[in-house]
Amino acid sequence: MTPTAAAASNRASTDLADCTATELLALYRSRQASPVEATRAVLARIERLNPLLLAYCHLAPDETMAAARASEARWQRGEPCGALDGVPTSIKDLILTKGWPTLRGSRTVDASQPWEVDAPATARLREAGAVLLGKTSTPEFGCKGETNSPRTGITRNPWNLAKTPGGSSGGSAAAVAAGLGPLSVGTDGAGSVRIPAAFCGNFGLKPSFGRVPAYPLSPFGTVAHLGPHTMSVRDAALLLNVLARPDARDWTSLPYDARDHRVGLDDGVRGLRIAWSPTLGYAKNVHPEVAAACAAAVDALAALGAQVEAVDPGFEDPLEITCGLWFVGSWTIWNTLTPEQQVLTDPDLRTEAELGAKLSALDVQRLHLRRGELGAQMRQFMQRFDLLVTPAVAVPAFDARPAGHTPLDPASMLGWTPFSYPFNLTQQPACTIPCGLTRDGLPIGLQFVGPMFGDALVLRAARAYESARPIPRPSLQGLL
Repeated sequence: MTPTAAAASNRASTDLADCTATELLALYRSRQASPVEATRAVLARIERLNPLLLAYCHLAPDETMAAARASEARWQRGEPCGALDGVPTSIKDLILTKGWPTLRGSRTVDASQPWEVDAPATARLREAGAVLLGKTSTPEFGCKGETNSPRTGITRNPWNLAKTPGGSSGGSAAAVAAGLGPLSVGTDGAGSVRIPAAFCGNFGLKPSFGRVPAYPLSPFGTVAHLGPHTMSVRDAALLLNVLARPDARDWTSLPYDARDHRVGLDDGVRGLRIAWSPTLGYAKNVHPEVAAACAAAVDALAALGAQVEAVDPGFEDPLEITCGLWFVGSWTIWNTLTPEQQVLTDPDLRTEAELGAKLSALDVQRLHLRRGELGAQMRQFMQRFDLLVTPAVAVPAFDARPAGHTPLDPASMLGWTPFSYPFNLTQQPACTIPCGLTRDGLPIGLQFVGPMFGDALVLRAARAYESARPIPRPSLQGLL
């Protein structure tokens, strides 16, 4: 078989909707595929699967195809405009997107108003040439770790439609896992990138706070990060390069670091000091299959040359701190709504707001002081270790349920994800990567936590694990 024939055969056997962004860009460069072909493949899969998954709440296929044709023309001239030129990409529906409504999963938002602003992440994607597919579903105002809302319904997990994809970036995670676009941008305020990435079996990164500029800033405060959902670590590094570019509208953002996060990605973990904490010292209800899979994953890291020590960081469960500050954010949102709008809201948001209303200014100040103590403790702990490794979520994906299904309190809201929210409080970079499946075929996630500003180290460790245990895709037979 000639090289040309072999290339044609390989292309014919590849469903472009299953390609990573890195693979698509290589196909574009070699002219084995085009942005138009890739975008058509993704849109066709969205048309078939989104009615089942409800991963997207807004699509604009005509605009998407126009962007793909413009990208294809640039590639034909040999002049791609940026690092993501022609890559189909989605955006969580909390992130402003010019020309498209940002509904925030809420019936209180008027979709017909002018939408004239791109958030920093959206602006950077356009500059990099990404082909924007649409907005991915979120619970109302991103208020919880499940993706359901009175406005958009119940988003479902592509590994099992009866299960939740998690939240609040559940639409992004479900979309990426199902091949409804290789890249998506999510947000993470208490685990909202990492929870759904763990449940849906994709890679999710919460960068150091401020690494990715945001505008407007989250009403939930300085726990809220933006980060990539992908099916490979290399794609996440590529997307982070784009998202981390500066934007003066975010006064909390970090000074711009122009590093290419793909450089050094394959340096491995040999010699790295890893703290392995299977419970963080307080998580008493870790599912046994999750515990076993994560322990096996840590053994794999040791086999790759990491110096692993079983040790807990030594802090108590900060659930009260997280929920207290979160409920104040919900109370803040609630007070922007008219009484007529409040009637339309998710019962879970109403409960959060009511709990937030009970906190005094002194209560909130004390929570901030306790948060500061936790942050200082983790800065010191990370002087002894390069990375902390834990399970990502204590349980596999549970049943998908409607909004307001269970009385909400801190335990029901976040008690099942004790490994995620501490590192929003401390603002450290953290990611989740798949590390196995349960007997029922549901993904299990492993979490890497780095020192503050150690985003590249987190990516490097995740890539080392991925090189030994590639990320599987869900079987979509019966759905396609």
